[in-house]
Amino acid sequence: METALLIISIMLILIVLLQSGKAESAAQIFSGSTSDLFSNRKERGSELFVSRLTMVLGLLFFVICFVSMFVE
Repeated sequence: METALLIISIMLILIVLLQSGKAESAAQIFSGSTSDLFSNRKERGSELFVSRLTMVLGLLFFVICFVSMFVE
């Protein structure tokens, strides 16, 4: 169980680092720029895959932590 948690956590860290910077426009709040800060941008292709993989790995991490809390 601990090995799976370690592997999933490392994969989650790597996938989060691979994601594109969606928060780049959040810095515009402090700089005062009002360009398309809240514009809707759809993810396509590899961005969509990485986003979904991040969600799945995060859920797996949560479930394994939750289950291991009751097992031990």
